[in-house]
Amino acid sequence: MIRVLIVDDQTLVRQGLATLLGLEEDLEIVGQAADGAEAITQAGYLKPDVILMDMRMPNKNGVEATREIHKRYPNVKVLVLTTYDEDELIVGALKAGARGYLLKDSPSEKLAAAIRAVQEGYTQLGPSVTPKVVSLMSSDKLRKEQLRKTFSDREVEIIELVAKGFSNKEIAEELYITQGTVKNYITKILAQLNLRDRTQLAVWVKDNL
Repeated sequence: MIRVLIVDDQTLVRQGLATLLGLEEDLEIVGQAADGAEAITQAGYLKPDVILMDMRMPNKNGVEATREIHKRYPNVKVLVLTTYDEDELIVGALKAGARGYLLKDSPSEKLAAAIRAVQEGYTQLGPSVTPKVVSLMSSDKLRKEQLRKTFSDREVEIIELVAKGFSNKEIAEELYITQGTVKNYITKILAQLNLRDRTQLAVWVKDNL
């Protein structure tokens, strides 16, 4: 039996999904959460196998919740189910650890199959999402190749996190290094690019890559 937690800020959506998926003999709906913060809490004590995660919610959005759940409970699989297919959300969710990204117009049988596949360790992408991911992966690869001509792999990771708005503390936690080490890296990067602060670095990334 696959234990499923449904996360969506719309009550009717949660209830509808619970009703439809509850008809599947191998799926058990163990809980429902109305936002990302609730999802993180419930993931801890409900111990679901798969979480259906919406993207735009109050308190914590889907990307933030997915990142936190992936760090705290790496065995829990997150499958995004949302109405939004913006590049930023797709990339953010997958980088945060989501195992799949589907849109809410997916038929219930496709959704059930995707849950089973994700539980088995496979990545699941909706038909309209797949070409976006392929394109984004190609551009991301080129961007990293450009960065690596100048910076080390670790410096590239830090530059990317600064550009996403991560604080020194968050970068340290993400990369499992000390805040002092992060500060030293950023100081070196800024000096190399002749930039004044991390805000200018974020702008530089946007303008040059």
